[in-house]
Amino acid sequence: MQLSQQEVQIWSIWLTASEATLSYHRSALSLDERHRAERFSFAKLTRSYTLSRGGLRILLARYLGCAPKEIEFTYGAKGKPALRNKSPICFNASHSGQMALYGFTLDCELGVDVEEVRSLNDAESIAARFFSAQELSELLSQHPKERGPAFFRCWTRKEAFIKAIGDGLAIPLNCFQVTLLPKVPARFVHIAAKMGTAGDWTLHHLEPAAGYVGAVAYQDKERLMTIHPTVHADELPEVLQAL
Repeated sequence: MQLSQQEVQIWSIWLTASEATLSYHRSALSLDERHRAERFSFAKLTRSYTLSRGGLRILLARYLGCAPKEIEFTYGAKGKPALRNKSPICFNASHSGQMALYGFTLDCELGVDVEEVRSLNDAESIAARFFSAQELSELLSQHPKERGPAFFRCWTRKEAFIKAIGDGLAIPLNCFQVTLLPKVPARFVHIAAKMGTAGDWTLHHLEPAAGYVGAVAYQDKERLMTIHPTVHADELPEVLQAL
């Protein structure tokens, strides 16, 4: 499986799997990752972490031509993972509900985020706290039934950006502005000067499945986007074998 220069590849995987697939994903994890999985209070969280982290290793292994368990990660100051070796592959991952989302590219840090669109009683108060004034205004301009999707479009785009930078919530979410209205292409409207300019960054909206929205952000001109069909974890080995 190959990544071309100036290409971003997106994978999305349903985190439902047979016990055999779950066992295989668990076997791909490092000892530290298995210990982390075991620390979750609920079995469903252990299962989703194991499948999403295992899926990341399985995908990276195909790009690198190695066994999933051989992959070693290093972590930035705020916990963003990267490959320990000198591979040019950059990646990021996210999961929500029953879905995991992954982005891969070469020589360019990127961030991805996915969210299950769901009812939030406090969406407007969250937006008032974390969105820019213009984003909040645009959100409130929507019909109440449309505010949920608009909220998650904005949230995933913001999360993708801060994950690309790797500084986590050390960056105030209201110091940059993204589009969020329906039918308006995803883009950065404004970014605080210390992080470059809006024109330095590319932002893509993703809809990996009904009921889910996502985003990918990277600091470069627009790259070729390859969006692979969403698959179940059970199907992933067969799909990869066919590529």
